Amino acid sequence: MNENEISSIVFDAGMKIHRKLGVGLYENVYEECLAYELKERGLIVERQKDIKVEYENLIIQKAFRVDLLIENKLIIEIKAVPEINDYHFFQLLNYLRLTEMKLGMILNFHSMLFKNGVKRVVNKL
Repeated sequence: MNENEISSIVFDAGMKIHRKLGVGLYENVYEECLAYELKERGLIVERQKDIKVEYENLIIQKAFRVDLLIENKLIIEIKAVPEINDYHFFQLLNYLRLTEMKLGMILNFHSMLFKNGVKRVVNKL
């Protein structure tokens, strides 16, 4: 399964959660529900995955933590904020660059329309 196919499954699962739970909950609630939905759909999901960064001869084992890592191909950042800003975008883009992954998604469950709170971030896809 490629990144685009996985992202479609993630979008559908997020839409289902948003319909059932609505807005106003903490990010960890949406994260746990999304992990559950994706596992139910047969995907490999890692929550709060520590990622290492290598800089010259230095290895930083827990340089950052992604909310969800799906099939070791797609990074998901869950948000519950009024709007996604440039910081959120560049944070995820940097995660993708450092891991050499091609696609990430920001899912903002605070958006009244779920599709308006979904941003795909691409790194050399």
